[in-house]
Amino acid sequence: MKLSARIAAPVAALVLAGLTATACAPQTSDTSAKGDEKTGTLRVWLFQEVGNKPKEKVVDAAVAAFEKSHEGAEVEVEYIPVDTRAQRIKAAFNDPRSAPDLIEYGNSDTAGYVKDGGLADVTEEFGSWEEAKDTDPIARQSVTVGDKVYGAPFFVGVRALYYRTDVFEDLGIEPPKSQAELISTAKKVRKARPDLYGLAVGGAYTYGAMPFIWSHGGEIAGESGGTYKAAIDSEKARKGIEAYTSLFGDDNCPAAKCASMGGNATVTAFASGKAAMAIAGDFSHAAVEAGSVKGKYAVVPLPGIAPNSIAPAFAGGNNIGVLKSSSHRTLAVDLMKSLTGKKTQAEMFDAMGFLPTYTDVLDNAAKKQPFVAPFVQTLGAGAKFVPASPAWGQIDASLVLPTMFQEIVSGRKDLAKASDDAAKKMDAAFAAAG
Repeated sequence: MKLSARIAAPVAALVLAGLTATACAPQTSDTSAKGDEKTGTLRVWLFQEVGNKPKEKVVDAAVAAFEKSHEGAEVEVEYIPVDTRAQRIKAAFNDPRSAPDLIEYGNSDTAGYVKDGGLADVTEEFGSWEEAKDTDPIARQSVTVGDKVYGAPFFVGVRALYYRTDVFEDLGIEPPKSQAELISTAKKVRKARPDLYGLAVGGAYTYGAMPFIWSHGGEIAGESGGTYKAAIDSEKARKGIEAYTSLFGDDNCPAAKCASMGGNATVTAFASGKAAMAIAGDFSHAAVEAGSVKGKYAVVPLPGIAPNSIAPAFAGGNNIGVLKSSSHRTLAVDLMKSLTGKKTQAEMFDAMGFLPTYTDVLDNAAKKQPFVAPFVQTLGAGAKFVPASPAWGQIDASLVLPTMFQEIVSGRKDLAKASDDAAKKMDAAFAAAG
């Protein structure tokens, strides 16, 4: 699954599956460590990838370097399944005796885990860390709640537009340069090639829809004084919703088939040759390469409203944080730096294709691998993040936005009613989260 399993909507989005259990959990009791031991064994939980050996090799090298420079310290790494991590991490927050010292976690889990009292505040250490000064601002935002930092970014992922070069060449068309062109191009392809979706879209593909909302100036929610309020029912957001839902129909992607599709399904449609275009991530590259379209596609940034502009994309990815209960805080912070530092991130990109979170390391990655360039451009144009509220996990796991899209494309509700109802559900979740 790699990163895609953790940032593809709706259920597995950015380690959001099952987040209800953590985001809505009652505040845990104070599990702060009472000491800071300078020797002993540190336990680390990282996510198990499909094809995990390359990741293990990079991690082993970082751990070996850490142990060499920290006499008397040993590290035990356990790779945990993504689909059961919510329950395990919740249990660890409540029982320091069974808890690891560090965990890998999805970057949209940050606010929920902070509310649960599980993550240590490492603002001071992060601020004095020389390498951290080159962290991409969006990646830094993903470890920040309020004005405090609760971990270090591990990798980042964004989406762009994959398109079939052979189909475009046969039809004599160019990659779209604006959102209006994207929509018209999708329908033009569908008309000429009714065996294809012009642009594969999914009613359950939250993170594929967000760029349409953001490019029109809309927001998912607004924040004031630490309190969030839904903005999905604003006029600008509705324009983006209208643009996205206009792609569901027999003239592009039939609602009967596409309304239920999530991000993984749209990528699969493209990789298997059933779509001329798809909104997919850097992390989707391996899946597309393994499909029937290998050698017959290219990638460009997803266009925004103005010609030659780039639509804001969701910045997904994972972080590594120190648990508040760790009795080895100083050592754990040093190990966090080793696992998320520039050297390790560069090696992780080579091994797994995960995009580095440092601007300079990311630039080097783009020079190494040309396919990375559109994603780097997208990040540089200004990617965006989900509301930094512990309620977001509940909102996403409850499929609030997919339900809204599906109500619209099925005709069960009009756009205004569907977005109003979605906003009410979001506000209820925000209020419950405090």
